Amino acid sequence: MDANDSGDSRLALLTRWLREDLGFDSARIEPASADASFRRYFRVTRAGESFIVMDAPPDKEDLGPYLKVTGLLAGIGLNVPWVLARDVSQGLLLLTDLGTRLYLPELTDPTAAERLYQDAFSSLVKIQSAGRARAAALLPAYDEALLMREMQLLPDWFLTKHTQQPLAAAERGLLDELFGFLAQTALAQPVTLVHRDFHSRNLLVTPEANPGIIDFQDAVNGAVTYDLVSLLKDCYIAWPAARVREWALQYREMLLTAGFVLGAGERQFLRWFDFSGLQRHIKVLGIFSRLFYRDCKSQYLHDLPRVLDYVHATAAAYPETAAFARFIETRILPQFPAAQARALAPNGC
Repeated sequence: MDANDSGDSRLALLTRWLREDLGFDSARIEPASADASFRRYFRVTRAGESFIVMDAPPDKEDLGPYLKVTGLLAGIGLNVPWVLARDVSQGLLLLTDLGTRLYLPELTDPTAAERLYQDAFSSLVKIQSAGRARAAALLPAYDEALLMREMQLLPDWFLTKHTQQPLAAAERGLLDELFGFLAQTALAQPVTLVHRDFHSRNLLVTPEANPGIIDFQDAVNGAVTYDLVSLLKDCYIAWPAARVREWALQYREMLLTAGFVLGAGERQFLRWFDFSGLQRHIKVLGIFSRLFYRDCKSQYLHDLPRVLDYVHATAAAYPETAAFARFIETRILPQFPAAQARALAPNGC
């Protein structure tokens, strides 16, 4: 890749850092991935070895949380990228390369899915049991203010921008009551280390210590079921409800065996799990909409129907959230196909 021809000043900076400061004179630099933030990743190949460079513009991204959580997760034996070199002032990190085999495409093989989820469960148990005390000391709390800010993305971006639904006062009151209920339900759960995006696009199939875990810089100290529901009610792949329930209860048993004190039976655990998922997916509807309308990232629009299905199904399953399910049925679902068509049309962004 020729940085001079790309008109990309960050890539040019990254290339100079590799060549002049780290001695990667003959390295090949290729895009590896981008995520939902301003971070980008490049794969650097030299003499048969492969590395990853994280590009995190310092005016938009803070490397401090990533470095802190890297140390925390590596310290309890998780398979995360090692930091080989850094220039924090310029927002650049050189990392070990965990490969290209994301969980997502490999989960389409039913025989592989069971094995991959068992490996993910084992890593998550380690995160939540071995990482619990360190998270309490080092990470910010997943507190009421953060939970409420996340859910506010639904009216701000999904309803107002995407479905173009202005809210009546009674509807705003319904959402306020719902958001408060979900925040309190999250805060009532046992607290532990929360990756906050533990799903099939942030887990890599690796030959040893599977899975490789990435994109953990937003980790917090929060509800025990949050990462589990991120994994099993994945925004990018869906499973039958009965299978999700079976996996969730299996994971509960693994946590208990590891000595994690839950203080809840199966029924309460599943309520926590479902309501954590409802809070997360309300947030995601807003985030995916914002990524399109603010950042012109249209790829996430294709995942909105799956996320909306999660929200509707969970809300309809509990009396506490039945009014919100009716709101979805009367106000969102009738407008959603037209909203998708508008956004996905040529020049929709």
